[in-house]
Amino acid sequence: MEERAGRGSIKPYLDKLTLGVTRILEASPGVTEVTFVEKEAAERHTIVSWEQKNGCVLPEDLKNFYLMMDGFHMTWSVKMDDNPMPLGSMTINSISKLNRLGAAPAYTLPNAPTLADLEDTDEEEGLWANVLISPLLEKGNTDQPEKPHLDSRSLIFELDPCGGNGKVCLVYKNTKPVVAPDSEIWFLDRALYWHFITKTFTAYYRLLITHLGLPQWQYAFTSYGISPQAKQWFNMYKPITVDTAQLSSEADTFVNKLDPSKVFKGKSKTPVLKKKLPASQKGPTGPGTKNPSLSGSSSRR
Repeated sequence: MEERAGRGSIKPYLDKLTLGVTRILEASPGVTEVTFVEKEAAERHTIVSWEQKNGCVLPEDLKNFYLMMDGFHMTWSVKMDDNPMPLGSMTINSISKLNRLGAAPAYTLPNAPTLADLEDTDEEEGLWANVLISPLLEKGNTDQPEKPHLDSRSLIFELDPCGGNGKVCLVYKNTKPVVAPDSEIWFLDRALYWHFITKTFTAYYRLLITHLGLPQWQYAFTSYGISPQAKQWFNMYKPITVDTAQLSSEADTFVNKLDPSKVFKGKSKTPVLKKKLPASQKGPTGPGTKNPSLSGSSSRR
């Protein structure tokens, strides 16, 4: 595994910090270039400055994480036709990139709308709640927390950009009259719909590691699930916390059962074998061979 280290190395604690996932990846067929970018710990005054600037207190577990290392980034690739293709990515933004969502314009254009302007209205929210949440209620899952808002009702900070597939956010709700200290981890998909993940950062960090950073793994916590393409990777690399048999049972018609040991096996040229003709099909072999038509004519003479 390649490591890019800085001062105050955390290498002795790396295996515990990543729950041993680096060894799992390196032992997986086809996996290559497992890279961990080691980052220095954040200064305590930097954390205090962030809290004062944003008017809220970081959760204790996230604060302790930043005091150990200022962000997290691990990537891995798979070898396709002898060329590495980036696949897995696990990211926690550094505290300097723990930016608030909703206030900045969504596009770099004059008078561009903010994310709060693009958020669904209450009427549309009610419609989609019936479509998406009703199946969950029928299954007995009635504990649905109140969703965040991108306006002043919530404070939302981006923890993970998810490679452009959405955003994992640290959410503070009930900001009036003061910001409540409780926070939650939510996933904002590309259609700007919210999906609850966990109540604590520690629980989210475990999910991030045990899902191996596979593409779109956060969509496993949505009502519509991960894409067919992502299911292929889930079936090949089997995240530690996911029952992949259940993932593929709904769509056996388009999920291929791939064997990684065969997919990533090196190419070798197969020798071309020449077929031998049976003795009855062999043609004339020499000048002494008689032509059947000639022999028949001579017998009639």
